[in-house]
Amino acid sequence: MMEEILQALARALSFGTPLLLASLGVLVNERAGVVNLGVEGMMALGALAAFGVASETEALGLAVCLAMGAGALAALLHGFVTLTLRANTYVSGLALAMLGLGVSGLLGKKYEGAILFEPAPELPFTVAAGVLAVVLWGFLHATRPGLVLRSVGENPAAADVLGVNVLAVRYLAVAFGGAMAGLAGAFLSLAYRPAWTDGMTAGLGWIAVALVIFVGWSPLRAVFGSVFFGLLYYLQFRLQDQSRVPTELFAAMPYLLVIGVLALAGLRRTQGAAPAALGRPYHRGER
Repeated sequence: MMEEILQALARALSFGTPLLLASLGVLVNERAGVVNLGVEGMMALGALAAFGVASETEALGLAVCLAMGAGALAALLHGFVTLTLRANTYVSGLALAMLGLGVSGLLGKKYEGAILFEPAPELPFTVAAGVLAVVLWGFLHATRPGLVLRSVGENPAAADVLGVNVLAVRYLAVAFGGAMAGLAGAFLSLAYRPAWTDGMTAGLGWIAVALVIFVGWSPLRAVFGSVFFGLLYYLQFRLQDQSRVPTELFAAMPYLLVIGVLALAGLRRTQGAAPAALGRPYHRGER
């Protein structure tokens, strides 16, 4: 019995690691007032970049760095479109999600079926994700730059009056969010499943976006939330092997639960923790 519990916990941590990494990036984006729904596409690009570099060079560290860079560059494209060109942030995010999935699927055809000779260990990713959550909590609540980031998401006009470059802060937040999505993708293709498969992100990016709302934009609560959803993924696969219920129902279980927990969060008014200027464009001189 104890062995099964430990196995379930280990798998929950494994499934939860990419969720935590991606959700921390989303959290920083949204604390700065920026919505980016393109997490799924950035994760896919990061996964492909990591696997491609690792396959060609066998340099896992370089693969991780380039995966983060690919995610950050994709996010900066979203930032340019929404922050500079003032396009609709939701449309841009959805377009980025589709673009990332399409580009990664096209460019990744040469790696279909390939497997890494030496996969990366999962533990460093999991430990790094947990440490990052703690550091991010301290950054947001105990440092001046963290206060500046939160002020930009709450009241960008007031921050502007105090001399804060709102646009620069938001660009930095967007780049960080993309880098975290890329890192989550690198975990999938280098450690969790050391291979490349089109669509391997399997909706994790969308769950990461919902997870941030579920945990009330708190980095520490995101740790527990990601493990919780990771456990659901584990149970999904375990129950498929032990039941005659159609597998499609189990595959939909994490997403159905996302809808359920968001509805519950709405009833409890968890959304009140959202940054006041979330999703609202700001340009200097406008009030």
